[in-house]
Amino acid sequence: MRGLEGKAIIITGGASGIGKATAGRFLEEGARIVILDRDQTAMDAMRAAVPGIAGFVAVNVADPDDVARAFAEVDGLVGQPDVLINNAGISRRHEFTEIPFSEWREVMGINLDGVFLVAQQAARRMTAGHGGVILNMGSTNGLTGYRRHATYSSSKAAVVELTRCMALDLAPSVRVNAVCPGFVATPLLTYGAAIADQVPMKRLAQPAEIAALFAFLASDDAAYITGQAFTVDGGELAGGLASA
Repeated sequence: MRGLEGKAIIITGGASGIGKATAGRFLEEGARIVILDRDQTAMDAMRAAVPGIAGFVAVNVADPDDVARAFAEVDGLVGQPDVLINNAGISRRHEFTEIPFSEWREVMGINLDGVFLVAQQAARRMTAGHGGVILNMGSTNGLTGYRRHATYSSSKAAVVELTRCMALDLAPSVRVNAVCPGFVATPLLTYGAAIADQVPMKRLAQPAEIAALFAFLASDDAAYITGQAFTVDGGELAGGLASA
């Protein structure tokens, strides 16, 4: 992709799953990567397995003070971020009447508050400098309803709308888009084998396929694209497939 070599890329939730695959893809593009994650064990394992990462910063993305502290560390590691991949997220499944309020707050805290807090820190630096790109992790869950997913789906729908508002507020110096995967083969998806055959492509997405879209949207090849939510779902939404 054009324009990624040497760029400073921040990836939240970057020590596993889609985030880890995205880090690998940006390393291939010659970028400088800083991983933000709350799982120190996963970051230690990634440090050993994936050479070339510029830095690892432990952070709770739902805590505004901790996010501010983490970005102060990022400043020292790579300076102004050129690209933020706002990937950190969790999921919980319950019938609506059985959702504990504590879990509602936990999911919203990471999936929505975390996206807002991290994006705000990055955007302040980008708008004061030479601009940049913010890519938020959405989901097909944010575009249609799914049974037993009220917490997760609500958080992702809010991320999609937040993305649109950010794109308007931060243009023209910062582009903002959302990537909305369907069923991806990661530890977050605990029922993948049961759903794969219902997807028109007859398989789950691989994390590297989502990483490829992040790389394109961050690159100069996507210089006129902002305020959009891009679905990567193997045809899932084309026929209204819903979660089992």
